[in-house]
Amino acid sequence: MDEEPGLIDSLRTHWRALAIFTLLVVSAAILAERRFLPAGSEEDEAPASRAATAPATPEATKPDDKAEAAKPATPDLAPAVISETIDVDARPAVVMKGQGKWEDAAKTLSEALKKLSGAVAKAGLTANGRPIAVFTKTDDAGFSFEAMAPLAAAPEGKAKLPEGVEIGASPAGKALKFQHRGAYDEIDATYEAIAAYLDEKGLDTKDLIIEEYLTDFKSDDASVDVDIYVFLK
Repeated sequence: MDEEPGLIDSLRTHWRALAIFTLLVVSAAILAERRFLPAGSEEDEAPASRAATAPATPEATKPDDKAEAAKPATPDLAPAVISETIDVDARPAVVMKGQGKWEDAAKTLSEALKKLSGAVAKAGLTANGRPIAVFTKTDDAGFSFEAMAPLAAAPEGKAKLPEGVEIGASPAGKALKFQHRGAYDEIDATYEAIAAYLDEKGLDTKDLIIEEYLTDFKSDDASVDVDIYVFLK
């Protein structure tokens, strides 16, 4: 699979209002304040919305502002979501490319995965593992992705698949594995923690992110368990 340049850069500058890419605008602003605060300072980190938009006026930065000084520091979420560093193996998969808007991310991805599941069944193939989405390009408006249903084995010959669905392979390499548990519409908070962790550790990453869906998207249930893989160089 060809890599589209700028995915991790987009993750750190443009991330989703809902799901995969607001996050570095948030985390970079927080980290910038953290770096320039003197050691032992009681001044807390600014909330994300204020850090991104508030003008640097004397009124906004008065040292005797008791309300600001009383606010608790923003917690570091990364330790709560990081799982492990693993080697991801390539697997044969049924693949479908797509595009979507962040506000409809859950619907777009769930429909793509449902179509893939139907294609696997109709072609008489055997699934092997949970479905994934490989994000290949992102900006502040939307995203491009490849939805994949891993297979036990690649079919011999040409499988009869619906239009737009083909046989391919999932990405491989060394990756950091993170976890998101809860509403998919709140996954942006998990990505904020990931961006902060990558910046703090100074890790060199590829422009490649995978979401693996451990539970199904359901119209009557906003929660979904997701493992997120960020690939290292």
